[in-house]
Amino acid sequence: MKSVTSVLFLLSIVLFISAFWNALALKRPGFYPPKQVLKKRAASLAGAGVIFLLVTIILSRF
Repeated sequence: MKSVTSVLFLLSIVLFISAFWNALALKRPGFYPPKQVLKKRAASLAGAGVIFLLVTIILSRF
């Protein structure tokens, strides 16, 4: 169970980093995907990161 929680925690960290990267791409001029796509992508990655983090916390309590 410890390895599952570790993997889920690392996955949530990767998702948060990806969301942060996409949020930073909004500030860069001339970046290809339109800003609406980047906003949706960052929001969905952050949402998935929160879900995986909550699942990890719940599993670590058992």
